[in-house]
Amino acid sequence: MLHVDPEALRAIRRHGEQDYPHECCGMLLGRFDPDGKRVLELLPISNAREEAQKRNRFLITAQEFQRGERLARERQLEVLGFYHSHPDHPAAPSGFDQEHAWPTYSYIIIAVQEGRAGALTSWELEPDRSRFNLEPIHPGA
Repeated sequence: MLHVDPEALRAIRRHGEQDYPHECCGMLLGRFDPDGKRVLELLPISNAREEAQKRNRFLITAQEFQRGERLARERQLEVLGFYHSHPDHPAAPSGFDQEHAWPTYSYIIIAVQEGRAGALTSWELEPDRSRFNLEPIHPGA
């Protein structure tokens, strides 16, 4: 289970709307707890994908990933996963998402239809990378 404060969920929705028609992206920072992952902070990141691909792909550079890891360490947190938007597509992982995801991490996806944030889901990749499983989101950190 993924525990996320309602304000953080609103911030993800806003980020998706602001970056529309491109995909937004960011990191989820927090703690692994016995009852699930607890998101305590978001790190919005600028989509580094080339302009022509930003509508259906996102890229977090190695430098941005390292910045997120450093920030998490400084705050005694861990990288729990990532979020990104799907402009004019459902809030479900694509084949590309599955090919590039890592097990253990949470992947929040926000559907943004015609500039308006809609469904928001979280997914976790099976350890054998065979499929994503829907991960329940509990509104509270």
